[in-house]
Parts: sequence; structure tokens; C-alpha cells
Amino acid sequence: MTAVAVSSGRSMRAPLPVFRGWLAEGWRGLLGWAVGLVAVALVYLPLFPTMQSPELSGLIETLPPELVRTLGYEDITSGAGYAQATFFGLIGFVLVTIAGIGWGASFIAGAEESGRLELTLAHSVGRVQYALESAAALTVKLLALGLVALFVVGAVNGPAELELDPVNLLAVTKALVGVGMLSATAALAGGALTGRRIWGVGVGSAIAVGGYVLQAIANNSEDLDWLRAFSPFDWAFGEAPLANGMDWTGLALLWGGAAVLITLATVGLARRDVLG
Repeated sequence: MTAVAVSSGRSMRAPLPVFRGWLAEGWRGLLGWAVGLVAVALVYLPLFPTMQSPELSGLIETLPPELVRTLGYEDITSGAGYAQATFFGLIGFVLVTIAGIGWGASFIAGAEESGRLELTLAHSVGRVQYALESAAALTVKLLALGLVALFVVGAVNGPAELELDPVNLLAVTKALVGVGMLSATAALAGGALTGRRIWGVGVGSAIAVGGYVLQAIANNSEDLDWLRAFSPFDWAFGEAPLANGMDWTGLALLWGGAAVLITLATVGLARRDVLG
């Protein structure tokens, strides 16, 4: 039985029972995703000094320009460009997004499919409270992954000769967590509105993949550059925060969008017939 849906009335009367339950139940999964981020950073980022060669520049020049722009390799010979292309804009983005979507889809829809949501609601936990505490747990988990990314990249910054500005590193970490949070809350909302985990995963994945695809298209067509306005991936990384610093507009779009989706999840759960 999940820690959220404990049978003890005393536990449900304690402060933030759903929030505490999700964190207590999911710490092993969170640790696993954190280890994954550390491993990826330690594998890719220390390779940067060996990549500084005329041969690499020549290889990049031989690649199709469309592929270079899609992968974000235009500035891969700089520390900021390399860290963005290999970690923040690729593997790190994938790991944070998958983790967030999985949690978002499970917290409401997954619990409902297993019968745990009904049990929790039967112990004096309101639907609005359940949704908001689930969103709070989702936020804390993603912020924890962001802190892991921030510290591990900061730790290898010197040895890997990346020469990243600490303030800019913080800026891109906020963007990474923000874009992950948008997909995660989309999964939360999709699950809350339908009661089906698969719909939550589908909606969250559509936001993540769609945003990446839209930016890739915009990068390769001046006529379609307007698509950037609809790409959460571009909101996060389009202004190259690791090189240029905080993009407040992009962060506002990401976190504002997440707030809207949390509201949608809360209203959806509150109005839907959970008991069938």
C-alpha cells in the first residue's frame, strides 16, 4: 500500500499527508534519477578538453547544417555550448523530463487506477488538497534533480575546463527544471482530467517532444521561425542561458504554464467522478 494511502486516520490528520507520503514513498526512485544525472554529467562533461581540436571543428563543418542546428552543435567548441548540447539540452533534459512525466502521471491517475486514490480520499483528504499536495511533491522532486544537476556540473566545471559562469549555470538549471516541470504538470493534469495514467503520459510526452520538434523546425527555416513562440524547449534554452544568463521571459512562460496546469489538474480532480 502506498505511503499516501495509509489506513491510519492519525496519519491522515497529520500536516500535508499526501505531500509527505509521495516523498517518503518515492525517495528510491528520486535517488535513481539523481544517480543517472550524475553519471551522465561525469561521462560527457570531462571529455570537453579532448574535444578541442581542429579535427572536431572540421568534423562539425562536414555535417549537414540542418543536423548541426537541430542538435545544437553550432557552439559545441565552447564550454557553454558543449555542456548545453550534451547535457542540459539533451541527456539531462531527457532524464528530467521522463522522471517528471512518470511522477505526474502516477500521482493522480496512477493512484486512481490502483484504487489508492479512493482510499486516500476516504480518510478526510479533500480532492483539492490531494491535487495541490501532489503538485507540491512533484515540484520538490524536480527541484531536487535540478540541485543535483547544478552541483555536479559545478563540481566538474573546473576540472573539465568548461569555464562556465556560476550565475549562468544557475540560470540554465532553472530552465531545465522549468521545462521538466511543464511536461510533468501536463502529465498531472492529463491524468487528473481522465483518470488514466496513459493519458497523463501521453499529454506530458506531447509537450516535451512537441516543444523539441518545433524548435528544431524553427532552427532550420526562417519562414517558420515563429514556431519558437510555441516551443517550451525554446522557452527554456532558446536564449542560451548557459552562455547569456537568465531569460526571465522564458522562465515566466515555463513556470506560469506549470501553474496553469496545476490549476487545471486541481479543478479537474475536484469536478470529476472518481468513484465511478
